[in-house]
Amino acid sequence: MLANLRAASSGRIQDWTAVVMEMVFHLGVHGTDGDRLLKTLLNNRDQLFREQAEVVPPSRHRSIFEEAMMALNGSPATDEMQQIMLDAMLESSAPERVIMSTPSLLGTPSRMVGAGGLYPNIGNRVAALANLFPDDQAEFFIAIRNPAVMLTKVLPQIQGGYMAMMQGCHPEQLRWRDTIRRLVGAAQGRRVVVWCHEDVPMIWPELLRLAGEIETDTALSGTLLYMHELLTKAGIEELRAALGGRDQMSIAQRRSICAEILQTAAKPGALEETINLPGWTQETVDMVTDNYRADAAEIAALPGIEFIMP
Repeated sequence: MLANLRAASSGRIQDWTAVVMEMVFHLGVHGTDGDRLLKTLLNNRDQLFREQAEVVPPSRHRSIFEEAMMALNGSPATDEMQQIMLDAMLESSAPERVIMSTPSLLGTPSRMVGAGGLYPNIGNRVAALANLFPDDQAEFFIAIRNPAVMLTKVLPQIQGGYMAMMQGCHPEQLRWRDTIRRLVGAAQGRRVVVWCHEDVPMIWPELLRLAGEIETDTALSGTLLYMHELLTKAGIEELRAALGGRDQMSIAQRRSICAEILQTAAKPGALEETINLPGWTQETVDMVTDNYRADAAEIAALPGIEFIMP
């Protein structure tokens, strides 16, 4: 592994051990973000560079991380390994904040469900990610979503179909509260930021700024990405007019405007989800949805969680 990484980073001389960085792991999850956070931050790369932050595409870290975690087997990376990984990953010379965003940080979609429910191995994955850079400050960002919808989105990616995806897990075991508790326990006091994917159209600009640690008065592109996906052309024009007609606007005011326009100008079917899972009845969907709402409320109150609400 070390030989492979040295080859990838040949010619680069940089002492990373003298710098303590914030290593931000946006864990996804599967069936939520669709690389939107990654792509939006990459579109603002120049601004992030000016604020000493760098977004690292999965192509520059995926194989490195997997090989390193396999070699370390739960142990912290040595200074030499950290140096090699950072040489291979980073383009800027002295970033203070490094952002990585992909659900593959939690493994493949086939590992999303197990006998222990949603992401049964999340604790081991989070601990292993933190141990890649034990001398830096790891942060973990994660969205949760109604499992009924999430499984519907991910099922086409699973070889073997529904039974292979569920791995013997019953729908009533799909509880986010247990997953997030495992994450927080493995994070050992490190920063954990959680939100509901259903709320993203309202909180998207704040998520971008939190992930990149970008000041509120810094101009960013792509802050209305989700609204553009949900609204009709007329609705987008109405939104632009409503937001552009004010010199100053609070977060609450912007969210109120977005919510009102979504109610009247959303694309047909944009705010609806059809659940198509083998053996699931409306009662099953309602049960899973009720559990999800209860879990979200419980997670929001957990110590050690920053829960982003609309």
